[in-house]
Amino acid sequence: MANLLVTGGAGFIGGNFVHYWNANHPGDEVIVLDALTYAGNRSTIEGVPNVELVVGDIRDIDLVGSLLRDYDISTVVHFAAESHVDRSISGPDAFIDTNILGTNSLLKAARAVWLSGCGQPHRFHHISTDEVFGSLGPDDPAFTETTPYAPNSPYSASKAASDHLVRAYHHTYGLDVTTSNCSNNYGPYQYPEKLIPLFLLNALHGRNLPIYGDGMNVRDWLHVEDHCRGIEACLLRGKPGETYNIGGGAELPNLDVIAAICREVDRAFEEVDGLAARFPKAPAARGQKTDSLLTYVTDRAGHDRRYSIDDRKVRTELNYAAQRSFDEGLRQTLHWYLDSEHWWRSILSAN
Repeated sequence: MANLLVTGGAGFIGGNFVHYWNANHPGDEVIVLDALTYAGNRSTIEGVPNVELVVGDIRDIDLVGSLLRDYDISTVVHFAAESHVDRSISGPDAFIDTNILGTNSLLKAARAVWLSGCGQPHRFHHISTDEVFGSLGPDDPAFTETTPYAPNSPYSASKAASDHLVRAYHHTYGLDVTTSNCSNNYGPYQYPEKLIPLFLLNALHGRNLPIYGDGMNVRDWLHVEDHCRGIEACLLRGKPGETYNIGGGAELPNLDVIAAICREVDRAFEEVDGLAARFPKAPAARGQKTDSLLTYVTDRAGHDRRYSIDDRKVRTELNYAAQRSFDEGLRQTLHWYLDSEHWWRSILSAN
């Protein structure tokens, strides 16, 4: 796989994948196609060798087709998506446009280029989410690859539709595709509207830490580098037409995640010199507990109660397993944000 097209490669998961792939496959050329919306940032992948950024829209079939042909691309890794549930509730149209129409445009271009004439070896890997499966009760078994879809938000509904399109292009046209449904990602370069970076940065600035409802919504947490390893396994060893669940093995209620964030922030202020001077508004800078910032807010509409991933298929068939514990991954993530203040300050000032 010498040439890859990575859509959304200047975003959170896509950008981490670009870093991961370059580190582990340094001879490969990566073309990143990204519209650089609010969640995409060219600085995320600046300086990565053998990477070229093309600013453009995945709905532009002519552009995608020319990239596939001009760079002789044999692999598409499709991250590009609108992904924030709250934004999908207030404005669902962008999610329909990007997640459904955009995915269809990519598939049409790939079919036209890869399946014309005698065809050529190729792989279209589609990154999806566990949210397409809906919500679980406290005693329900975890999601498997055969769990019926039951999306509950405009975001998850748009991702479910895109999953079905990818499957249809395989069964109807013979496109070589794989799909992975991941659990909640966290780690470096995550846009600060998601729970972990939002709470980290709010804590550093002495702002409220807003907890939806009773805070007992449960998610499985997956460090983004482990997710990248799972995608690599799908690309190298996945079977055409198959779907794989990628989880982190850390199923936790939000209250536990938030408590862990508060503990790590308090620990960092004890261990890292100069933090109190850099972030004087943080409670920890004044010797107080970060959890004094906790506040409960009205639950959001359609808030799924629990997600849980059964990843036995990817473990047994592709020899994948998450390597980071949640505590280790969270600690590393906090210190990345502390060491990368220039990155997130530029993001916040631009948006």
